[in-house]
Amino acid sequence: MTSLQLSAQEEAVERLLDAAARGDLVQVSSLLALGPSLLNRAGHSGWTALMLAARNGHYDVAQALLSLGCDKFSVNNSSQTAYDIATFWGHRHLADLLGRTGEGPPGSALLRPPGSALLHPPPENYFGRETLDRLSAKRTDRVWLEVRRSDPDAVYLLFSNLSPMVSAPLEGGGGGAAAETKLCRFGYEAVKDLLQKPATVFVFLGVERRKTPSSSSAHVADGVREPPAWFAINTDEDPAELLTRCGGKSCCFPKTPNRDLLRFSEEEAGVVAQARSVLAWHSRYSFCPTCGGGTAPEEAGHKRSCLDAGCRSRKGVHNTCYPRVGTQPEPWREVEEESGVQVGPVRYVSCQPWPMPSNLMIGCLAVAVSTAIKVDDDEIEEARWFPRQQVIDSFRGTRAAFTVPPRQTIAHQLIRHWVAGNSNL
Repeated sequence: MTSLQLSAQEEAVERLLDAAARGDLVQVSSLLALGPSLLNRAGHSGWTALMLAARNGHYDVAQALLSLGCDKFSVNNSSQTAYDIATFWGHRHLADLLGRTGEGPPGSALLRPPGSALLHPPPENYFGRETLDRLSAKRTDRVWLEVRRSDPDAVYLLFSNLSPMVSAPLEGGGGGAAAETKLCRFGYEAVKDLLQKPATVFVFLGVERRKTPSSSSAHVADGVREPPAWFAINTDEDPAELLTRCGGKSCCFPKTPNRDLLRFSEEEAGVVAQARSVLAWHSRYSFCPTCGGGTAPEEAGHKRSCLDAGCRSRKGVHNTCYPRVGTQPEPWREVEEESGVQVGPVRYVSCQPWPMPSNLMIGCLAVAVSTAIKVDDDEIEEARWFPRQQVIDSFRGTRAAFTVPPRQTIAHQLIRHWVAGNSNL
């Protein structure tokens, strides 16, 4: 190939990449009609036309390139696929297109290069499904809680010695599969007497998530129908007496949690996991870890505080007052609650031992799926968006847009990791 021919081909590649980056479908189609071999050619830093279309959210261009057989598994110099790029920049419609299976040669999904993202959602773990909106902001609203817990449509789950009351599965079910266990659900009137007893532990679990309007009754506030609230209570009353509240149904308290708790539906398993973990936390932390005095539940069962007003644990924030939570869903809730920003995919980066009582710092990166900010002033002082270049300038100390956290903090390392790892995005 002569230097003149090479120059002409390089120019054609640059024109194709430029058209793909701008979303010019007509020019992309014309260039590929004249030179089909340009389809998977890469330019600066290994970026292909498909990657540039994914970077800027040009769905029609990406769709056209894929229809012509573009290699969606190719990677740039930073080992990023077009799917990785679309996912990072929040183009979910494009990520869905690039992540569809069945495209390409058989087994191509097994040939994706090291470092590229999975082209399908991660598996859902048992106990991991969240069917309730926890509404953590309502845990300190005593008036709202009092109204909701006495609402006729409120749902109560009854626990005895941390074992939930369930409807016993029918014996002899067909198919040889284990019969599915179901939670016994009670209304307020059925458990009202238990709520009055000091030894009863009460936990607000959340309200039902509803994708479509329901015909069932629910609490009405300001003319808006609210979904039923769910609560869990643990009592030390005689289990035999508690079972009489079933009204003749065949109910029981499972005796072997490790086995019996694996028989719920995915939806109820998630509720049981949430309720039982918080109730178990209450059973183990009835005394203050700082002074040894008694503690009392607060915030609808999601906090315990020392009864001694002079205890050091009452001064400042001590995370030992709160039950532990899972690391995967927690970034979703924490970011939204404190900044108002919703995030999608979360990737664990690292953890940092922290020399404070019962603290572990966990660092994650997440892709934002919304941009509106609403700061919770009780949690953080300020939240803002920064372009990548401003972050780099702040690190260098030139035209700093914000004060970079000290290098000893995990926040500093997270920012540095993001800048370095995504330098080609």
